[in-house]
Amino acid sequence: MKKQFFTLGTFEFPADAAVIKSKLEAEGIPVFLKDENTINSYSMVSSAMGGVRLQVYSTDKDKAKQIFDEVRSYATDKYGEPIVCPNCKAKRSEIYYSRKSVFFKLFPFFESTKYKCMQCNFITRPTK
Repeated sequence: MKKQFFTLGTFEFPADAAVIKSKLEAEGIPVFLKDENTINSYSMVSSAMGGVRLQVYSTDKDKAKQIFDEVRSYATDKYGEPIVCPNCKAKRSEIYYSRKSVFFKLFPFFESTKYKCMQCNFITRPTK
């Protein structure tokens, strides 16, 4: 039987993914870090590759997502306050890069920062 994978999250640095990986494995969920070795060897390509992908088997998706939501940290503004979604008012947003064009795939640091609400999936730009 072929197993399907679900990407639970992406991380710029392998060390960030390792923390979540340890927690999930402690709960009995097998975890795979896609592109971990490449980014450990060539850290400058992390943004261009989309970071380290933390993957679990699709059969473990719901349990893994619940554990991940308990321990993850969400985006904050320059004052340390959580980013509030203008659509649903949730304080559960993460930094989001669309990387739609080839230019932004090659030079992701030029793309303006956006935030994606983890509750309603609304994408917004930060207010000034």
